[in-house]
Amino acid sequence: MKISRSRCLIISFILMCGLAPEVTADVEEASDDLSTTQEPIWLTDIPATQELINASEVAIIGFFQDVEIPIVSVFRSMVQQFQDISFGISNSSEVLTHYNITKNSICLFRLVDNGQLHLDDESIENLDAAKLSRFIHIHSLHWVTEYSPLIAAGLFNTKVQTHLLLVMNKASPEYEESLLRYRKAAKLFQGQVLFVLVDSGKKENGRVISYFRLKESQLPALAIYESVDDKWDTLPITAVTVEKVQDFCDGFLKGTVLRDHRAEDAGKEEL
Repeated sequence: MKISRSRCLIISFILMCGLAPEVTADVEEASDDLSTTQEPIWLTDIPATQELINASEVAIIGFFQDVEIPIVSVFRSMVQQFQDISFGISNSSEVLTHYNITKNSICLFRLVDNGQLHLDDESIENLDAAKLSRFIHIHSLHWVTEYSPLIAAGLFNTKVQTHLLLVMNKASPEYEESLLRYRKAAKLFQGQVLFVLVDSGKKENGRVISYFRLKESQLPALAIYESVDDKWDTLPITAVTVEKVQDFCDGFLKGTVLRDHRAEDAGKEEL
């Protein structure tokens, strides 16, 4: 399979950055800092299961034929760590049959790309809390997902090949309103474009910003790229509006605002 230069550059960036130690530590220890006990929703029938999936940006359901196996307690502990994700659990034969579950399985459903990921018996037999937490971190893409080394890996495990980045300092007074508009625009491109937030106030994100040749004076800005081709473009903005984001995405998808950076990248050192 032929892999484009652009994809190689991005992947090289991800691999070279690696996982920050503090991120890995957070994955393993976050649940220790939460004292509030919560539980997954017990799903006893098909309508309740469908309602949970359809109402959640990200839903994770444990389909277990046997709720006494060790992975169940590990799964239940994840609820404490991921407050923005809906968790469900079911051992109903009716529900398992409806979702074609023939063995113990943990399934992640996400609205942003209608994605479904499954961890089955072979995968969960030796799954511990750290590994399950990392899987959820990587793959729980929302309407707007904040960039991190873990999420970067998840972006390449989706069928959506066009990614839009809002590069903005979260400490900015305009951030909250801008994020609301950005999220609203994201819903217009479900299954077409993944929307990502890059906090320019974090030094570790400087490599992402420089990849798109953006300067501090040009921020906030939008950066869009096609993950399998040498296609990307940027748009410095003074304010985030739904119309501006929509026009930029539409133009890129139609090829009308697209710049070809292959010539510019000739001789460029890879990240």
